[in-house]
Amino acid sequence: MTVKHRSRPALGAGQRADLGAFAHGPGAVDYERRVDVAAVREARVSRALDAMAAAGCDGLLVWKDENVRCLSGLRAQIIQGKSALLNGCLLRADGAMSLLLSGGEVDRVRATMPWVDDVAPIPIMEARGLIRGAFETAIVPALRRLGLHEARLGVDELAFAQVEAFADLAPGVTLADGDAVMQAARVVKDPGELALMQEACAIGEAVTEAAIAAVRPGVREVEVAAEAMRALYRLGGEMAHVATPFVASGEHMSPPNRFASDKLIREGDLVFIDIGAMWNGYYADIGRTVVCGRPSRRQQEVYTAVHASLQAALGAMRPGATNDDVAAAVRAQGEARGFGGRFLSLFIGHGIGMGANEPPYVGEALAGAETVELVEGMTMAIEPLIWVPDVPGGGGVRLEDTIAVGAEGGVRLTRTGWDERLLV
Repeated sequence: MTVKHRSRPALGAGQRADLGAFAHGPGAVDYERRVDVAAVREARVSRALDAMAAAGCDGLLVWKDENVRCLSGLRAQIIQGKSALLNGCLLRADGAMSLLLSGGEVDRVRATMPWVDDVAPIPIMEARGLIRGAFETAIVPALRRLGLHEARLGVDELAFAQVEAFADLAPGVTLADGDAVMQAARVVKDPGELALMQEACAIGEAVTEAAIAAVRPGVREVEVAAEAMRALYRLGGEMAHVATPFVASGEHMSPPNRFASDKLIREGDLVFIDIGAMWNGYYADIGRTVVCGRPSRRQQEVYTAVHASLQAALGAMRPGATNDDVAAAVRAQGEARGFGGRFLSLFIGHGIGMGANEPPYVGEALAGAETVELVEGMTMAIEPLIWVPDVPGGGGVRLEDTIAVGAEGGVRLTRTGWDERLLV
């Protein structure tokens, strides 16, 4: 099946022509026009309403953190393992909105988010009794206030207890796929969104450079991750791209250990860093492999193959091409260098934006993978990883960039350079 998406949104009135071309700075200033974040948020809602209408939905009820943030701008406290259980956003076809918030957010939102005038407290949506109580006291009343108690409602994630509560307490509601609606609304970024992603990428680059600077013999992987996280918070980043900062050294990259451990980095180790950054609701994903000391010839060969694969992906990311074309370009470079069977058994790229990892996927080999036509304004993280066993100091390399589909090909949003010691 081929999935097609609309073209990139145009610049709005009064926007800078270079908006989204680079990171302008994260602060509010009086000497130049930067990103109008309110306009960005309103444009996201407008796209969601268009996608909702196309899907035949009268409303949306979303729980995933990125979908709630996308529609409302809510930056909330995130409890690990509780995503999609903390806060919800109910949206009607004319843009009317209600936020369903964990109690700790209610007063702050009422004080600081005047564009949302309908707020109701809810518990963590996990215990069955509390879920039913939330439906009785908050969710069904919100549906009634917005006239959605007898409607086709798109939802993204629901616990089974919520499905039961809909059947018992809101029998007039017909549930539909709202996550696909949100994916369609989020997949192509407008210039304001690209500008916010550029800023996240600038922070992600600083995080990566701080980690690289910490690499030396006798340092543990967790210490490298700690320096990176210090840079992240020092620069105002909201969170890392992954909940488990990924620093793997030496033989930990053959095959990859995708988290930082207490392993000591040694002379001759390859060290991979994948932490990234989130800023203003948008993610940057960047991965770099460096060598501690001097590399072996085999390490150079692997690194050079991965580097060539990433450059091939960049060239293939043109409007009208597909995610399958990008994957083929990546794999061809690995094949040409004798590493065709050594790619990590995972997709080699994914969409990125308000979700750290989202459709479309590049190189997904599992059943059900979709072919997606690329259009200008799509953003993806391309991350080829090749590993070979039995190499002293490790024979695993990944290089990763956040890349936008541009009119002439892929545009790197992440700029951190390469380890020239490893390129041949």
